[in-house]
Order: sequence, then C-alpha cells, then structure tokens
Amino acid sequence: QVRLVESGGGFVQPAGSLRLSCATSGITFSITTMGWYRQAPGKQRELVASITSSGSTTYADSVKGRFTISGDFTKNAMSLQMNSLKPEDTAVYYCNVNRPYRGYWGQGTQVTVSS
Repeated sequence: QVRLVESGGGFVQPAGSLRLSCATSGITFSITTMGWYRQAPGKQRELVASITSSGSTTYADSVKGRFTISGDFTKNAMSLQMNSLKPEDTAVYYCNVNRPYRGYWGQGTQVTVSS
C-alpha cells in the first residue's frame, strides 16, 4: 500500500521559514513527478511546486523566488523549503506523487503564518 506522510508544518510569523518533508512507503513503481499542493479554507486545492524525474521544476507564481522544491527519486522523498512566508501562504499542504494514470496523496500538514 502506497503511503505518503508529510511533516514540518506548524505556526510561523510572517517572513519566517519552514521546511516541509514528505516520506513515502510502499512505492514499487517509478515516480514521474512529485509535487506539493495546498488548500486554504474555502479555496480549491492548488499546485505550489512540482518536480519531474528529469529535474524540471514548476512553481506557482505566488511562491516563485520564495519556495524551493527538492525531490529524491531514488529514495522517493521530497521536501519544500519555504522562505519569506506570508499570511496568504496559510493552508494545508499536501504532497503528491504520480506515475502514469495514477496519483497518490498524503494526509496534509497545516502551515499557519500569522503574527
């Protein structure tokens, strides 16, 4: 059974930093892309950042220059370094891995940015 577990969320003041990690287990296939998504209250889940097995990255415009995604496709693990956090970054953050025709999700970790 595929399992993804996020860690590293929490409460931080504006301009602070957090590092999210995603550990996986039960993966017996080659992952094509890894990514982080977030969902704020009353809003749809949105892509924050993704990375392909070839190393290509994509970022939401709102986090470019502040967030950095890292992926280890040999260990099937990923992280998201979040700097210069803003209150609007407050959300539940989910990690996601994909193989052709199938995606898998973690349970999410709460990130709250507030003074």
